[in-house]
Amino acid sequence: MLDRHVERLMDKLFQAIEVSLKATEASREAVQEILKRGADTGIFFAGTRKPESGDGFDLTQQDRDFLRSLSIRPDPRG
Repeated sequence: MLDRHVERLMDKLFQAIEVSLKATEASREAVQEILKRGADTGIFFAGTRKPESGDGFDLTQQDRDFLRSLSIRPDPRG
């Protein structure tokens, strides 16, 4: 049986995950509504590292996962 401290930490973790999932869904809905209304969207990342080639920028796995969660494909030039 888990002690109370571990149970509280697990509850905190589950709450954080739930909030994150809700925020991702809200972001996805906002992007879809913008596109549905005929506007274009763009997401810019600041402070990403440059690839070895020195051209453009390199997305982290976290960046790619975030974009994928919004159903956005990164610009191939990036």
